[in-house]
Amino acid sequence: MVMEPSRFRGVGPALVTPMRRDGSVDLDAVAEHARFCMAGGVHFLIPCGTTGESATLSADEQLRVIERCVEAADGKVPVMAGAGTNSTHEACERARAAVRAGADAILSVTPYYNKPTQEGLYRHYAAVADAAGVPVFVYNVPGRTGCNVTAATLLRLARDHELIAGVKEASGDLQQVMTILKERPQGFLVLSGEDHLAFPLMALGGDGAVSVIANQVPASVSEMVEAALADDWRAARAIHYRLLPLMRANFVETNPIPVKTALKMMGRGPAYFRAPLCEMAVENRETLRKALEEAGIVVSETAEGARGGAPLRAAR
Repeated sequence: MVMEPSRFRGVGPALVTPMRRDGSVDLDAVAEHARFCMAGGVHFLIPCGTTGESATLSADEQLRVIERCVEAADGKVPVMAGAGTNSTHEACERARAAVRAGADAILSVTPYYNKPTQEGLYRHYAAVADAAGVPVFVYNVPGRTGCNVTAATLLRLARDHELIAGVKEASGDLQQVMTILKERPQGFLVLSGEDHLAFPLMALGGDGAVSVIANQVPASVSEMVEAALADDWRAARAIHYRLLPLMRANFVETNPIPVKTALKMMGRGPAYFRAPLCEMAVENRETLRKALEEAGIVVSETAEGARGGAPLRAAR
């Protein structure tokens, strides 16, 4: 039975993928982190996106991560699995595999490097939707892919294919976002793919966010998004501005370097990356630490590499 796309209205953390010193994926920590985000009130989970270092995960690792997230979710929240790549055939295969692993929906990144035309993008996503058989969300992030899915192409997909259920919009172009919101068919979801634009996008009529900062403060981000969905703009605005320094600090270096480093500072595990990503530059760590404190998070300098630390649910 295909899940209703409306289940993905709200906030979902673009989950980090915890790793060990030797570079292997720590599947127990994957499940632990998913449960932590759920305890903060997030509405769905997104493993294997950009923040999850999907570009350097093998197909087998990707499936294991998705399976552990599905297991951790335990039916309490749905799972939207990252399963895209720049080969249409491979993207279809990965989407099918993710669904077999238990994913309720697919987040499929725009093909990168090969720069398809808009017609090529249309055919690519139509094929992925046909292969997946579950709701597919277009992940439009031209800053990473070098290719923008225009509003016209996205709206064409939304009208022609019932399984093209929404978009994670990370173009940074509010003109494009407004066109999509104004002309989208009923039920088509528009989720912000950039934390600093989640509040304005929702003020324009958007449906939520796929969020990096929700890895650190899931309770606060959930509260902000729920307030916005309830038209409580005063409350949502206050949380947005309180978290804005951290939203910015999370991108002082390439994502997910800052967010993993922040989680380490918070006592939520080590910060290991897949090459060519590497540890955060020393000169940027103070910026990150100050942003965490502005967000109300107590940083334990003596426990940066520890597994324990103060529970993050207290950091709102």
